[in-house]
Amino acid sequence: MQLVDQFLRKINYLRVSVTDRCDLRCVYCMKEKMNFLPKNEVLSLEEIERLCDNFIELGVEKIRLTGGEPLVRKNIINLIENLNKKKSSTNLKEITLTTNGSLLKRYAKDLKTNGINRINVSLDTIIEEKFREITRFGNLQNTLDGIEEAIKNGIKVKINTVVFKNFNEDQTTNLINWANKKLLDLTFIEVMPMSDTDLPRHMQFVSLDKIFKELNNTFNFNQSDYKTGGPSNYYVSEKLDIKIGFITPLSNNFCATCNRVRVSSTGKMYMCLGQNDYVDFRKILRTDRSDDYIKDKIRFALSIKPKRHDFIIDSEVKPYISRHMNETGG
Repeated sequence: MQLVDQFLRKINYLRVSVTDRCDLRCVYCMKEKMNFLPKNEVLSLEEIERLCDNFIELGVEKIRLTGGEPLVRKNIINLIENLNKKKSSTNLKEITLTTNGSLLKRYAKDLKTNGINRINVSLDTIIEEKFREITRFGNLQNTLDGIEEAIKNGIKVKINTVVFKNFNEDQTTNLINWANKKLLDLTFIEVMPMSDTDLPRHMQFVSLDKIFKELNNTFNFNQSDYKTGGPSNYYVSEKLDIKIGFITPLSNNFCATCNRVRVSSTGKMYMCLGQNDYVDFRKILRTDRSDDYIKDKIRFALSIKPKRHDFIIDSEVKPYISRHMNETGG
């Protein structure tokens, strides 16, 4: 069975935010003083698993758990364990995770034991003072130790770096050299206009076209045909042993190959990260509705999945997307 949207794109990738909470406050993700959701508004792990089951039965092959920070969710390993058991008898082929790395030292072994073979770690700088500035109170060493622990346990780590103006745009070469020494693939990501943070989005944005041209002068990139199922375009260099990715939602729209949908921690299914439309599954899960009804609602949601996002970053335009990044996990 396959899930297909109205533009005949095959949808086989589900991103699930298991919590809106995070132990950091990255400036491009949320405001410093956040009001997090009451627990009863967040899907239970059993509700998340049931919803995932229906997506899997409809053809989803890959599930990525996000947040907030997914590892702050109580009993998250239980959910991962239960999802992992489904790989032997269902369409599900892979479970992955996006994390800030702060809790990886504690959880890396359990993640590996329960089928997590590949993770993305968000890391925007390797300078301690800068790290504290961007996360507002994070400890860089916790993240670096977590990365080492994941590697030690056989988990493949990819680094995700959001590039933004007057902060880390001058550190991209150093980040590449650091990642290369660790043999960690690295993806640069443009700032996206997801609600207001304490700093206006147009003051954070820098085009990755500009960054790519600067880096290409040093590394002389060649495009790679490597794909992970995500939106990144990867490049290789004779000077590097790793792949460098670029995710450019504003500079170079990638919606034509979109293969994913997102479910927020409250059970809202967003058909597009860059649109506000959603289908609310929390209400459905908390009433006496059958799995067939849930599947029909998933099919309906895909029938209205838009062709592309409408991201705009402009000093005269407020962010079109009203939710913060921690609600849907990027």
